[in-house]
Amino acid sequence: MFSAMTNFDRDLMILLHDVARMQRTRFDRWARSYGLTRAQGVILARLHRQPGISQIEMAAICEVEPITVGRLVDRLEARGLIERRPDPADRRIKRLHLLAASEPILARIEGYRSDVNDYLLSGVSAEARETVVNVLLHMKHKLTMETAGDALAVGGE
Repeated sequence: MFSAMTNFDRDLMILLHDVARMQRTRFDRWARSYGLTRAQGVILARLHRQPGISQIEMAAICEVEPITVGRLVDRLEARGLIERRPDPADRRIKRLHLLAASEPILARIEGYRSDVNDYLLSGVSAEARETVVNVLLHMKHKLTMETAGDALAVGGE
């Protein structure tokens, strides 16, 4: 009876999960060909958009423990792709910065992203794409506000 009531093939939440998982798996395969992990690629791409963030901020964005980011940064630093710099206001904080050697990899990541978007969205009208983006932004906003509200409730405000 339950399966007759719900068509899981068209359930938005299940579809979002499945598409995100499939994209992560596809990017993992692609990143391996460049000697990267997906997590390392995410750090590089995030630093490109937000240069100078701290390891703690990066861990929060990536939703992993700071020690995990520390290990990933160690590997990227050993490859000469990023560097840690002390924060001018608090030398205990290390800020992350891209090095010139990361530029070719970032260009490949952007090319990959563009190619995947073109492939996955071919045949989808610009209007439909805009609608999907708007719906996802709406969902993201509500979840962000919910998380902020939870943080306020925990903080006693």
